[in-house]
Amino acid sequence: MLNLAIDDIRLQRWIDELAEISDAAPPAVTRVLFSEVDLVARRWVKQRFAEEGLSVREDAVGNIFARWAGSSDSQPAVATGSHIDAIPNAGRFDGVVGVLGALEAFSALRRAGFKPRRALELIVFTAEEPTRFGLGCLGSRLLSGAIDPDRAAALIDADGVTLTQWRTKAGLEDARAGKLASVRLAPGHYGAFVELHIEQGPLLERRGVPIGIVTAIAGPSSYRVTLTGEGGHAGAVLMPDRHDAGLAGAEIALAVERAAQTSGSPDTVGTTGVFRQLPNAVNSIPCDVTLEIDFRDTLLDTRTAAWSRVERAIADICDRRGVRWDLEVINANPPATCAPVLVETVTEVCRALGLTCDRMVSRAYHDTLFMAQVCPTTMIFVPCRDGVSHRPDEYSSPEQIATGVAVLAHTLAELSSAAQA
Repeated sequence: MLNLAIDDIRLQRWIDELAEISDAAPPAVTRVLFSEVDLVARRWVKQRFAEEGLSVREDAVGNIFARWAGSSDSQPAVATGSHIDAIPNAGRFDGVVGVLGALEAFSALRRAGFKPRRALELIVFTAEEPTRFGLGCLGSRLLSGAIDPDRAAALIDADGVTLTQWRTKAGLEDARAGKLASVRLAPGHYGAFVELHIEQGPLLERRGVPIGIVTAIAGPSSYRVTLTGEGGHAGAVLMPDRHDAGLAGAEIALAVERAAQTSGSPDTVGTTGVFRQLPNAVNSIPCDVTLEIDFRDTLLDTRTAAWSRVERAIADICDRRGVRWDLEVINANPPATCAPVLVETVTEVCRALGLTCDRMVSRAYHDTLFMAQVCPTTMIFVPCRDGVSHRPDEYSSPEQIATGVAVLAHTLAELSSAAQA
């Protein structure tokens, strides 16, 4: 194997510098798609790519590609990468480890004298987080064709600003709505995609295992339920006469929990993450309620069956309470199975490096979920303290990250050198 030296000190400095580009006070990080700090962060990352001698381009939705040309560029490239946007009051490692870690992997390979046969390409995906438009993985959805470009162009944020307007503000070369169709990759564009990421769960740390190799990624679905009851004075309307949309919403949230708990699959999870009610006054009966529900599983059949029970519960609850309801499907994506050949490649790399590894599923979804529709994929997980993520105290040590970068670098070298990725 190559004798690689991972510069964990520089990598940690990069992570810390990028964390300072934030709309939140340290240690929290907030970078919402195409905000001023997001644009600064994008420029910062592109500058790092250029300093490492990579050629950089950006597509019509702002996905960033940094390419290390290979000696046989007629063959599909091997890709890696992640995202740098961050939900409000998040941590500094989610996504960033997969971007800056991949950059250090490229750099370590170059320092070791490695010359890729297949090109290596590092992708910074646009809007992996759903903060701006309520839809995650926007860039990879468009790359894979998982979302219609016209639907993407019609996305509007909570302030009524469209994706096209945000793209124009971001200075993308051609921000016209119709150009989003150009983002989709041609079949066979990549030979493989491998994403490095913190686990965002506690299993690796609990087991004392330094590397997780992802075999499957849970399929996400999300729904918006709107409820319309009858408002009124909290003191004047007696209990038998009420059509309380808030209580209907509360029952629905419990039905979501119950359906997930009894699905028969250990990977089914359901979360009512948004619960808005009007008039939102202590002395007024809630009359208009909006729920947004996240429901996911690694098995499509059990997810579908469990969600069907939720739909029946919504109808029963609202009928009993005299509340009108409407259900909108925001997205419903199937799970992804990672390529066995890539899982085995990462396993062999770990074995050669003398590292223990566990094969595992990812219950969080990532851009890899959609890249699996483009090419063979897998993910490399490193532990994070207490399994915490999406919080300011999210943490993975420099040593843990460096181990993941070493595994990624050797994996990319193997795949880039192969006649077939």
